[in-house]
Amino acid sequence: MILPKIRDRRFVTIRRGGTLTDSDHQLLALWAASCAEHVLDLFESAEPLDPRPRQAIEQVRAWVRREIKMTQARNAAGHAMAAARDLSGAARHAAYAAGQAAAVAHVAAHELGAAAYAIKAARAAAPEGKREIAGRLECRWQRDQLPDAIRELVLDDQRLRNDICWSVFDWGPS
Repeated sequence: MILPKIRDRRFVTIRRGGTLTDSDHQLLALWAASCAEHVLDLFESAEPLDPRPRQAIEQVRAWVRREIKMTQARNAAGHAMAAARDLSGAARHAAYAAGQAAAVAHVAAHELGAAAYAIKAARAAAPEGKREIAGRLECRWQRDQLPDAIRELVLDDQRLRNDICWSVFDWGPS
């Protein structure tokens, strides 16, 4: 479970009673897509014939460009999650990262799920004894990709939801 029990209004769009602008929602989606894509090879090397996670990432980017409806991106998210079900380790986490990224079109707060699963994928792919540093490097890479407009929002979200995201963001300063 990566979503809080009580929705953070900062991740609800203005038209739905929150404070999130459409442009920031789109930035969150693009950042989540980048996080998922960064580890996508961990899925594709295990399942080279399954396009669902890559398609999910492509769909959320198409949603940002207004080429598809939110429901199409949300459906792609479900397909990417289905691709993860029978897998384990890095491949599974990478597919979940793609699914979470595509789900940002529907619920912006899934952005943290994409990042957390990508960190879990990086950790799982690393050799024993190197997993912690692999997770830290992935988290640092993700933070380096954050656009200024959403940087503080995401970093605060990481702090607030770290416990329900397997404590993957709990390693030091931004």
